[in-house]
Amino acid sequence: MSLTTWLAVVTICTLGAMSPGPSLALVLKQTLAGGRANGMIVAVSHGIGIGMYAFLSVMGLAAAITTSPTLFAILQWGGAAYLAWLGFKGITARNHPTQALPEVHTTASAARDGFMLAFLNPKVAVFFIALFSQVVGPETAMLAKLVYATTAMVLDIGWYLIVAALFSNQRLLASLKRNVVWLERFFGVLLLALAGRLVAGILRS
Repeated sequence: MSLTTWLAVVTICTLGAMSPGPSLALVLKQTLAGGRANGMIVAVSHGIGIGMYAFLSVMGLAAAITTSPTLFAILQWGGAAYLAWLGFKGITARNHPTQALPEVHTTASAARDGFMLAFLNPKVAVFFIALFSQVVGPETAMLAKLVYATTAMVLDIGWYLIVAALFSNQRLLASLKRNVVWLERFFGVLLLALAGRLVAGILRS
């Protein structure tokens, strides 16, 4: 494994993690509603889901998912349905006069949502297969494969930990919480739109 190859993996994985999408919306939503701890739990659990696909891809197992139309379709529709469910929860959020947040987000729900959002996204497998097919070959050592997969997982976790930390700043958080219901609804609309986009992509394919 050369340093140049590893840096290429770092660059591509970083750009992939930083691209706006449902993962970012979920981390922000959980951070605003449940505080820094929940946002960080989502970051870690989402990263574990990403890491799972990275390890499967680098070992060549994820190809079985992408070459099985039925399994791929199930994961795609499952991902769209999960995004839609999260979006519906957001747009139906209501103010409660006795509490600052519209609903209590437990650490368990944060961990579940983060992992499931990554797990129910088969495009992650496609991304990693496309990436690792450029850097992994028959001669690639097992240690190098593990380093590539671990790098992808750590970068994803690291980016969303930064997002959770930034948006849990007490002064910023206090300002955002005054409008938390509207933010919940905004993220709900965003997640529903992303679910609709995913469904449109499935129907076109």
